[in-house]
Amino acid sequence: MSNELLFLGGFLVFITIILAIDLNMGKKSGGIVTMKKAGIMSFFVVALSMCFYFVLITYGHLLHGIDSMEKLQEVITKHKHPVRIVPDNLDLSLQLYNQNLGLEYLTGYIVEYALSVDNIFVMILIFGAFGVAEKNYHRVLFWGILGAIVMRFIFIFVGAALIAKFGWIMYVFGAFLVITGIKMFLDKDKEEKIDTQNHPVVRFANKYFKVHNHFVGDKFWVTIDGVKKMTPLFLVLLIIEATDLIFAVDSIPAIFSVTHDPYVVFFSNIFAIIGLRSMFFLLAGIIDKFRFLKVGLALLLTFIGVKMLLHGQLKEIGFETSHSLLIIVSILGVSILASLIFPEKKKDRTLKYDPKHDDQFRH
Repeated sequence: MSNELLFLGGFLVFITIILAIDLNMGKKSGGIVTMKKAGIMSFFVVALSMCFYFVLITYGHLLHGIDSMEKLQEVITKHKHPVRIVPDNLDLSLQLYNQNLGLEYLTGYIVEYALSVDNIFVMILIFGAFGVAEKNYHRVLFWGILGAIVMRFIFIFVGAALIAKFGWIMYVFGAFLVITGIKMFLDKDKEEKIDTQNHPVVRFANKYFKVHNHFVGDKFWVTIDGVKKMTPLFLVLLIIEATDLIFAVDSIPAIFSVTHDPYVVFFSNIFAIIGLRSMFFLLAGIIDKFRFLKVGLALLLTFIGVKMLLHGQLKEIGFETSHSLLIIVSILGVSILASLIFPEKKKDRTLKYDPKHDDQFRH
């Protein structure tokens, strides 16, 4: 356990440093993130994610302190890794184990990163519906991502404990993902809207807190006449967090179809999440160009759900992590390529915020 805590502690320190750099960059630019800066940050985070992949395929066995055949077999059995031990050859067995661990991490990362795109669709709608100033996007997304990391940590390790104790939960997750994938496909052309008046988070905040009816710069809380009030900007942050919670219900079970090792699930999740903010600014202006991406994500969730439902049968025919990675990359690649080859006819998709219908939130 000490090895796992040491590995996890070092990882969290590393992520904290990245987030501190990100926060500092946002302050220096006054909150405005250009496409160029978002592109550089996205490349930086993806590069770090790939570096971590090489760390795992080289030193992955140190995560669980594997130093013998017995320990290796124990870890493989516990986390159901599809790895075959080579008798009397610990070095080769560790090499095979590390390679699979790296593949599981990489596959989980790609799944989570892809599903994050759907999250971006909703974030754009939220910012537009509430009339959030562009200069405040960075601040809301930064704290939103920080909150998401804490929630994912809880979700992942609780989920791992449940799966370890109740194996049948994998079938529940699988059925849920298949239903979610089918629903996403059927709703792919449905126009999503954010009701600023009747959103559950708005109703909850108005019921239990004092909510100021105007934005106050980039402040989350203000004190007026001795009364501390929540600003609409903090309300937007709460909605972002609630949205991520909903998406986590899809994405975390999806990654558990790739690996049962909660640490690998956590690593792949967090690297995808810290790249979400820069990806938001990179895709915000062009996301509508990927018209078939929703179809791709629907197929992705359905495939993962079916894989969870048939994991026993797939294991018998030799279906491995590399096969999952190939299918997932193919689904995403085809959906993106099809979007570029067959672009949607131009139409007005501008998000409009009409203060006549909602005068509660103003700058």
